[in-house]
Amino acid sequence: MRIVMIGSGYVGLVSGACLADFGHHITCVDKSEAKIDALERGEVPIFEPGLNAIIEHNRAAGRLDFSKDLSAPVAAADAVFIAVGTPSRRGDGHADLSYVYAAAREIAAAVTGFTVVVTKSTVPVGTGDEIERIFREEFPGKDIAVVSNPEFLREGAAIIDFKRPDRIVIGTEDVRATEVMREVYRPLYLNEAPLYFCERRTSELIKYAANAFLAMKITFINEIADLCEQIGADVQKVAKGIGMDKRIGDKFLHAGPGYGGSCFPKDTLALVKTAQDYDSPMRLIETTVAINDNRKRAMGRKVIAACGGSVRAKKIAILGLTFKPNTDDMRDAPSITIIQALLDGGATVHVYDPEGMEASKGMLGPVTYGKDPYEIAEDTDAIVIVTEWDEFRALDFKRLKTTVKTPTIVDLRNIYPAAEVGRHGFSYFAVGKKNCANKAN
Repeated sequence: MRIVMIGSGYVGLVSGACLADFGHHITCVDKSEAKIDALERGEVPIFEPGLNAIIEHNRAAGRLDFSKDLSAPVAAADAVFIAVGTPSRRGDGHADLSYVYAAAREIAAAVTGFTVVVTKSTVPVGTGDEIERIFREEFPGKDIAVVSNPEFLREGAAIIDFKRPDRIVIGTEDVRATEVMREVYRPLYLNEAPLYFCERRTSELIKYAANAFLAMKITFINEIADLCEQIGADVQKVAKGIGMDKRIGDKFLHAGPGYGGSCFPKDTLALVKTAQDYDSPMRLIETTVAINDNRKRAMGRKVIAACGGSVRAKKIAILGLTFKPNTDDMRDAPSITIIQALLDGGATVHVYDPEGMEASKGMLGPVTYGKDPYEIAEDTDAIVIVTEWDEFRALDFKRLKTTVKTPTIVDLRNIYPAAEVGRHGFSYFAVGKKNCANKAN
């Protein structure tokens, strides 16, 4: 099939590359000349494990190309995917759909013959109806079917998620569009990937409901962690105990500094706003949003408490900046708020992240970037683990002990056993555990 992907950001680039790997011919379009020029030079603008190799392979095979103009590719396309950004709108928190509607109008002007237009972007319920209205009223002569096909990609594991998905949700009741979408995803039949067809509005809500539920699950275990610290329980053991119940499951039950990234913060807020517009408020999600916002600042206070109640004139080393490992995404990363709290407290902050330092510049204030964990740990009063990158999971504590000023580790991801860190003479502060300050005699 000939498929056009409008938007060459995270979702568009990963989806386009994977569809090309299935054998389709994909053209990824973006208005950013710098982005398209970089892609044509073989430079991938985002970090996602395995993505570079897939792009290079399919470009060489002639199945994947890039364009700054959509007219010619769309005219020849069987399906056109809209994968542009839908950030939170400034002022009210609703999803900003201006890029989606602008793309839809450009697509409609260029199509020839029957074409399926697919919203891959995360959009509020009713967006497909509005796109269809635009097509019907502004382009009445065009034969276009509008389909919802939300993405469920985890950054850092997006290629696996695309090729071996839990489900593929497709919102359409148009028979011709249904057959086109079956053909788009036919290569996944060998993996027995479940195609779930439903109404378009239902499909749009599924995406928001899924993300809101996962965000709520994270927030739940974070609140349990706070209680654990007060009563002397261990949140990791609580999470394991409840996660063994198949009705609950063990995913997203890892206590930490709060959720971030490109999806959960904006999608939970957009769902709250949509629900309010329909006079059907979602109190659970409203509370989830509020708790998560407060938690990030609270983690800054946790570091300050571990440093004796003040970080003024103290050096703090931050390990990990991105909102999760295996990505360079800094959007709504907890590190931003935590670092600001430390700077407000008068600390000198040194930071290191394997992939996110370039993306973080301009977001963090007056921090000093380092080349590795050991460089930034020199003469520090505390080392704070904010993102659980693999290279932080086996730190050389003997080496660190010889360079730090004060042997204190604040582990906001609970990646170490307290006893192990304590044996090396460090005070250790975790999340959701009481009496975590362990110092060797």
